Amino acid sequence: MQLEDYFNFLRPDDIRLKGSRIGIETILYEYLFRARTPEEIANIYTSLTLEQVYATILYYLHNKEAVGKYITEWLEWGEKMREEQRRNPSPAAKKIRKLRAARDAMRKADGNPVSI
Repeated sequence: MQLEDYFNFLRPDDIRLKGSRIGIETILYEYLFRARTPEEIANIYTSLTLEQVYATILYYLHNKEAVGKYITEWLEWGEKMREEQRRNPSPAAKKIRKLRAARDAMRKADGNPVSI
């Protein structure tokens, strides 16, 4: 089996583990930024095998420059989407913010500490 056989290359910015909807960025984020071991990652994402996790890490190590760019673009896209959501919250998010503000105002008026 070739290393690439573990993945579905849907688009240049969408590489997923075969048999799942999990992208390599999910596994690599846990590995690179949260310093989780492959075993810990496999325990978190129970639909994946330990072999798939190791294959993802090995794919990264064999293609550091390209996969590093892939991860950087994914992180930048995520930050852009979070910023857009902050600027244009959904009606549900607006309602939750309003309810929290009302709850915090009531706690403050009652002399209870405000929780965030």
